Amino acid sequence: MRRIVYALLVLAGFLLQAQTDQKTEVLAVVNRMFEAMRTNDSTLLKSCFTQDVRMSTIHVESSGLAQVKDGSLVQFLEAVAKPKAVVLNEPIWNEQVQIDGSLASVWVDYAFYLTNTFSHCGVDAFHLVKTADGWKIFNLVDTRRKTDCVVPESVKKEYEKSLD
Repeated sequence: MRRIVYALLVLAGFLLQAQTDQKTEVLAVVNRMFEAMRTNDSTLLKSCFTQDVRMSTIHVESSGLAQVKDGSLVQFLEAVAKPKAVVLNEPIWNEQVQIDGSLASVWVDYAFYLTNTFSHCGVDAFHLVKTADGWKIFNLVDTRRKTDCVVPESVKKEYEKSLD
């Protein structure tokens, strides 16, 4: 009986480690996307997505009704690659990762800064698929708001630095 319990504990440990490794791999793709934005690296950015990725923003109209505004990978790549005087910083926190086989879901809170100037906050929701080339984002939806933003103090300290 002890051997069976021990074998089950070892197996559970291996399964937990495999799940942790996959979560790390999934979050690495999301973090690479943000790094590509920061560094204006459209090649790195493109490597994070499937060719037919769907990109959307949930925009709340002045009437209070939510509208889905679709974007495209081409538009995103062009915006990131375009030389600019600011850095696109998008720190994230409260990462929630769920995985079932070849499907992963990531939900994160974020704040968006143009270099050190706060722009907006919201939630990013990613769906990823495990391909022969690794995890790739096939769906990205975000919300955006300028009010009711609860940004952690550690994020504010890092990104809202004085420009002196």
